[in-house]
Amino acid sequence: MWRCLTSIFFLLIVSSLLNGCSEQRDESQNNGEEYEKVRLVMTANGTDIGIETLTARRFSELVAEASGGNVHIEFYPNDELTGGNTNEAVRSLTEGAVDLGAYVSGTMSLLDPRLEVATIPWSFSSYQEARQVIDDTGGAYYEKVLSEYGLVYLGSTHNAMRQLTSNRNAVRTPEDLRGMKIRVLGGEVYRLFFSALGADPIPLGWSELNIAIRQGVIEGQENGFFLMKSGRLNEIQKYMTVWNYLYENYLFVANRKTFDQLEPKTQALLREKMKEACEWSRDYLEMEEKKIRKQFALDGLEIIDLTPEELEIFKAQVRPLREKLKEKYGEEACNAFRIDMEKRIR
Repeated sequence: MWRCLTSIFFLLIVSSLLNGCSEQRDESQNNGEEYEKVRLVMTANGTDIGIETLTARRFSELVAEASGGNVHIEFYPNDELTGGNTNEAVRSLTEGAVDLGAYVSGTMSLLDPRLEVATIPWSFSSYQEARQVIDDTGGAYYEKVLSEYGLVYLGSTHNAMRQLTSNRNAVRTPEDLRGMKIRVLGGEVYRLFFSALGADPIPLGWSELNIAIRQGVIEGQENGFFLMKSGRLNEIQKYMTVWNYLYENYLFVANRKTFDQLEPKTQALLREKMKEACEWSRDYLEMEEKKIRKQFALDGLEIIDLTPEELEIFKAQVRPLREKLKEKYGEEACNAFRIDMEKRIR
């Protein structure tokens, strides 16, 4: 009798546990089934350790987790889908051959120069200021401009507050830059900025930079701490000037036709998780840069922090360029990013 009762009691416990597990699985599956099953393709030109790649992968994980795996994002770094051709990748985004993408504002300005407005020199003094302005008013401006090209703005994260390194000499004044061969990106702002300071700006691809410095073809370059570390530039440059002269960011976008075909709750999910991923990567990059700076100094790189007085001399020399760029991008763009020449540069 007791054996029988014990067996029945045991079976009831097992049955209860199994039913509980079943209910949990059903609940989990139902949560996933709230979202349509869809596969989205995402592209970026960053390397496997680039901040845009880290952000995209974080975004993909957050979306998959929240949707129960129903919304799947297939991510391709290094512009793999277009054989490394970034211009072609941007075109694919606008035409809908690719669903999602992450590119720096300078690259996206191939569509419209106004997208590069935040790169006007010394528009932001810190990452915190850039975050606030972009989240308050700048993002809405990106949304407006990108929509003209069939794209939906989803979010923005840091690329870098850009610093200067060199081999020829330490840089504290514009005279220290005179004639220095500086590697720059292909964007107009970079070339005009260093030309205004008397340097010799040379557009050059990232993959060519390291060997060009070693061969003496290039004497200096400008980038953020994070990217400098990935390229091990601290090992082949002697001096760094910290001046936060320019802020650059990544824009995360979706093709409009693809986005509009998604259910509203899926659209909301993508926006929510992209915001979350961008906040994560902003925090991550800011913390990493502090660690990288300390390591650079320990490794022997001479780091120079300009005083406010020294910085003002550089700002004064590029003030005419800032006014020219403000006129080019227009009042609406500058207002969106709170770029007031007479107040913000001082």
